[in-house]
Order: sequence, then C-alpha cells, then structure tokens
Amino acid sequence: MTNRAEVFSQIANERRSIRGFRSDAVPEDMIRRIFSDALRAPSNCNTQPWFVHIATGKVLEQLRTELPRRFSEGDMSLDYPYDGKYDGVYKDRQYASAAALYDALGIPREEKAKRQTWFLRNFSFFDAPAVAFFTLPSAFGLREACDLGMFAQTVMLGITANGLGSCPQTALGFMAHAIKPALNIPEDQKLLFGLSFGYPNDDDPANKAVTGRASLEDIVRFNA
Repeated sequence: MTNRAEVFSQIANERRSIRGFRSDAVPEDMIRRIFSDALRAPSNCNTQPWFVHIATGKVLEQLRTELPRRFSEGDMSLDYPYDGKYDGVYKDRQYASAAALYDALGIPREEKAKRQTWFLRNFSFFDAPAVAFFTLPSAFGLREACDLGMFAQTVMLGITANGLGSCPQTALGFMAHAIKPALNIPEDQKLLFGLSFGYPNDDDPANKAVTGRASLEDIVRFNA
C-alpha cells in the first residue's frame, strides 16, 4: 500500500528551481491536469483571485526573442514594485543562492559581464518549452498575492509529481508591458511573476546548483 505521507515528502523535497530545460514539448493534457489539480489551492473566503496565461509555441518564441533585447535596453515596466534588497540572514541567503548557481556554472564573481549575460537567460526562459504567467485582478493586493502564492506552489508540486521541472521567476515581472499585450492579458489584471516549466536538462550545469534551507528550529516555534 502506498504511503501517501512518504509520497508527498518525496515530491516536496524533489521540487527545486530548474534553469535548464530540454526542448521537448509538454503534452497539453498534462498541463491541463496539473493546473486543474492546483485549482484546489486555498484562498481567502474562497475568492480564488488568480489567473494564469500559458505561453508555448510561436507566442513563446516571439517573447524569447524580444524580452532579452528589451531588458538589455532598459525597457522595463513592473505592475508591482520590487527592489530586491534584503538585510541580515535574508541577505546572506540571497547571496548564498547566487553563489551556488554561479559556482555550478563556473563563473567567478569578478566576471560580472558573464554573470549578466547568463542572467539574461531569465528572459529566454532557460529554453523551457512552456511558461505560465500569473496575474491578479488589479484591485487586489498583498492578501490576494499570498493566495496566488499558495496556488503557484500547488502548481509547482504538481509539475514535480509529473516528472517535470519548473522555475518561478520574479524577473519576468519586470517585463509586464511587453508580456501582457503579447498574451492579450486584460488591463484589469496585473502580472506578478512567471513560471518556466518543462522536462529538465540533466546535462545543464545550472541544474547542479544546490541551495540550502533553514532548519526547522530556525523557522518553526512550537507553543503548548
């Protein structure tokens, strides 16, 4: 008999950010199943304040060509503010994450141009064959963004359970003005982030990067 708790633990521990994908298309019926399952995610008062816009094929290839160029030219616009500045242990974790990635890629810190070139791969979606863009109704804010986060995590666990990989990308929110018209996203929706997904390329050195996690004792407080 399958131990459901062990299966869930395995899926949760296998989920990680994948930054190198094979070109193989993800079957549409699999995508539909993953996102249908994620619709069971919780939300405040069951408002379900999320929309998803999935890009594949020619639409995705157009964005894959356009976004790196526009970002390099400084042509950016966000629907939600972001400064990416952290202090204390949060800054330490941010730096450790970057170090793990660039160490895996063999790009030392002083080679800033190479790091910037690799960062631009965010906007070509790390060669992923599919990208999901998550939006909120424009009137909603922090509470509903938390709801969308729970929905997106459920999506990512479903992606992992189906033998795929994914990478949530805040960076894609910087290109809202380019992405939204390409996908016919209504003006009354705001783009929060994107999620590249597909079959992992196990030969890509980026996928060798391993980031740490805080201990249970650092995060959880038991009160009785």
